[in-house]
Amino acid sequence: MTSTRYTTANEEETIELGRVLAARWPRPCIVLLIGNLGAGKTTLAKGIAEGLGSARADDVSSPTFPLIHEYGEEGDLYHIDLYRLDTMEEVETLGLEEIFSRRAVVLLEWAERFPALLPAERIEIRIEAIEEETRVLTVTELP
Repeated sequence: MTSTRYTTANEEETIELGRVLAARWPRPCIVLLIGNLGAGKTTLAKGIAEGLGSARADDVSSPTFPLIHEYGEEGDLYHIDLYRLDTMEEVETLGLEEIFSRRAVVLLEWAERFPALLPAERIEIRIEAIEEETRVLTVTELP
Protein backbone atom coordinates (compact mmCIF):
# COMPACT_ATOMS: atom_id res chain seq x y z
CA MET A 1 0.00 0.00 0.00
CA THR A 2 1.43 3.34 -1.07
CA SER A 3 0.05 6.71 0.07
CA THR A 4 0.95 10.16 -1.17
CA ARG A 5 -0.38 13.42 0.23
CA TYR A 6 -0.99 16.57 -1.82
CA THR A 7 -2.18 20.05 -0.86
CA THR A 8 -3.97 22.28 -3.35
CA ALA A 9 -4.59 25.98 -2.75
CA ASN A 10 -7.55 26.45 -5.08
CA GLU A 11 -9.90 24.80 -7.55
CA GLU A 12 -7.53 25.13 -10.50
CA GLU A 13 -4.74 23.36 -8.59
CA THR A 14 -7.16 20.55 -7.70
CA ILE A 15 -8.11 20.21 -11.38
CA GLU A 16 -4.42 20.17 -12.35
CA LEU A 17 -3.70 17.46 -9.79
CA GLY A 18 -6.49 15.39 -11.35
CA ARG A 19 -4.85 15.78 -14.76
CA VAL A 20 -1.48 14.62 -13.40
CA LEU A 21 -2.89 11.66 -11.48
CA ALA A 22 -4.99 10.40 -14.40
CA ALA A 23 -1.94 10.22 -16.65
CA ARG A 24 -0.33 7.70 -14.24
CA TRP A 25 -3.19 5.23 -13.86
CA PRO A 26 -3.47 1.90 -15.64
CA ARG A 27 -6.67 0.83 -17.38
CA PRO A 28 -8.92 -0.54 -16.04
CA CYS A 29 -8.78 1.33 -12.76
CA ILE A 30 -11.29 1.80 -9.92
CA VAL A 31 -10.87 5.07 -8.00
CA LEU A 32 -12.80 5.93 -4.85
CA LEU A 33 -13.31 9.66 -4.27
CA ILE A 34 -13.86 10.04 -0.53
CA GLY A 35 -14.83 13.29 1.17
CA ASN A 36 -17.65 15.25 2.70
CA LEU A 37 -20.21 17.11 0.60
CA GLY A 38 -18.44 20.03 -1.05
CA ALA A 39 -14.96 18.60 -0.45
CA GLY A 40 -14.03 18.81 -4.13
CA LYS A 41 -14.70 15.34 -5.53
CA THR A 42 -16.28 16.64 -8.73
CA THR A 43 -13.58 19.30 -9.07
CA LEU A 44 -10.93 16.58 -9.00
CA ALA A 45 -13.01 14.54 -11.48
CA LYS A 46 -12.86 17.49 -13.90
CA GLY A 47 -9.08 17.25 -13.98
CA ILE A 48 -9.14 13.48 -14.26
CA ALA A 49 -11.45 13.72 -17.28
CA GLU A 50 -9.11 16.21 -18.95
CA GLY A 51 -6.04 14.15 -18.07
CA LEU A 52 -7.58 11.10 -19.75
CA GLY A 53 -8.71 13.14 -22.75
CA SER A 54 -12.30 12.05 -22.04
CA ALA A 55 -13.92 15.47 -21.57
CA ARG A 56 -13.17 19.13 -20.96
CA ALA A 57 -13.37 20.20 -17.32
CA ASP A 58 -16.35 22.45 -18.11
CA ASP A 59 -18.29 19.42 -19.42
CA VAL A 60 -17.92 17.41 -16.19
CA SER A 61 -20.66 17.71 -13.58
CA SER A 62 -21.72 15.92 -10.43
CA PRO A 63 -23.54 12.64 -11.04
CA THR A 64 -25.57 12.94 -7.82
CA PHE A 65 -28.95 12.90 -9.58
CA PRO A 66 -28.30 10.85 -12.75
CA LEU A 67 -26.02 8.54 -10.66
CA ILE A 68 -23.69 7.79 -13.60
CA HIS A 69 -21.93 10.02 -16.12
CA GLU A 70 -20.02 8.39 -18.96
CA TYR A 71 -17.30 10.38 -20.73
CA GLY A 72 -15.19 9.76 -23.80
CA GLU A 73 -16.17 8.37 -27.18
CA GLU A 74 -15.39 4.83 -26.07
CA GLY A 75 -16.69 5.17 -22.50
CA ASP A 76 -13.20 5.37 -21.07
CA LEU A 77 -14.32 7.28 -17.94
CA TYR A 78 -17.29 6.65 -15.67
CA HIS A 79 -18.14 8.98 -12.79
CA ILE A 80 -20.60 7.33 -10.41
CA ASP A 81 -22.22 8.79 -7.28
CA LEU A 82 -23.81 6.39 -4.78
CA TYR A 83 -24.85 9.10 -2.30
CA ARG A 84 -28.60 8.76 -2.88
CA LEU A 85 -28.62 4.96 -2.73
CA ASP A 86 -29.46 3.20 0.53
CA THR A 87 -29.11 -0.52 -0.13
CA MET A 88 -26.85 -2.90 -1.98
CA GLU A 89 -29.91 -3.97 -3.98
CA GLU A 90 -30.20 -0.42 -5.35
CA VAL A 91 -26.50 -0.41 -6.20
CA GLU A 92 -26.85 -3.70 -8.06
CA THR A 93 -29.40 -2.14 -10.45
CA LEU A 94 -26.67 0.15 -11.84
CA GLY A 95 -24.81 -2.64 -13.65
CA LEU A 96 -21.47 -1.83 -12.04
CA GLU A 97 -20.04 -5.30 -12.71
CA GLU A 98 -20.27 -4.62 -16.43
CA ILE A 99 -18.74 -1.15 -16.02
CA PHE A 100 -15.92 -2.56 -13.84
CA SER A 101 -15.10 -5.10 -16.57
CA ARG A 102 -14.48 -2.41 -19.20
CA ARG A 103 -11.08 -0.93 -19.96
CA ALA A 104 -11.98 2.32 -18.24
CA VAL A 105 -11.25 4.51 -15.27
CA VAL A 106 -14.21 4.35 -12.89
CA LEU A 107 -14.59 7.15 -10.33
CA LEU A 108 -16.85 6.19 -7.43
CA GLU A 109 -18.22 8.69 -4.92
CA TRP A 110 -19.66 7.40 -1.62
CA ALA A 111 -18.68 3.80 -2.45
CA GLU A 112 -17.23 3.38 1.04
CA ARG A 113 -20.85 3.02 2.19
CA PHE A 114 -20.97 -0.31 0.32
CA PRO A 115 -17.80 -2.23 1.26
CA ALA A 116 -18.99 -5.43 -0.47
CA LEU A 117 -18.81 -3.53 -3.76
CA LEU A 118 -15.15 -2.59 -3.48
CA PRO A 119 -12.50 -4.52 -5.38
CA ALA A 120 -9.30 -5.26 -3.45
CA GLU A 121 -7.23 -3.52 -6.11
CA ARG A 122 -8.22 0.12 -6.19
CA ILE A 123 -7.09 3.68 -5.62
CA GLU A 124 -8.60 5.71 -2.80
CA ILE A 125 -8.42 9.50 -2.81
CA ARG A 126 -9.45 11.15 0.45
CA ILE A 127 -10.21 14.84 0.06
CA GLU A 128 -10.31 17.10 3.09
CA ALA A 129 -11.34 20.76 2.96
CA ILE A 130 -8.92 22.72 5.14
CA GLU A 131 -10.04 26.24 4.28
CA GLU A 132 -12.50 27.68 1.79
CA GLU A 133 -10.40 26.58 -1.20
CA THR A 134 -7.46 24.65 0.30
CA ARG A 135 -7.68 20.88 0.05
CA VAL A 136 -5.52 18.04 1.32
CA LEU A 137 -5.75 14.95 -0.87
CA THR A 138 -4.34 11.60 0.21
CA VAL A 139 -3.95 9.11 -2.62
CA THR A 140 -3.61 5.46 -1.58
CA GLU A 141 -3.04 2.58 -3.96
CA LEU A 142 -4.44 -0.72 -2.66
CA PRO A 143 -3.43 -3.40 -2.04
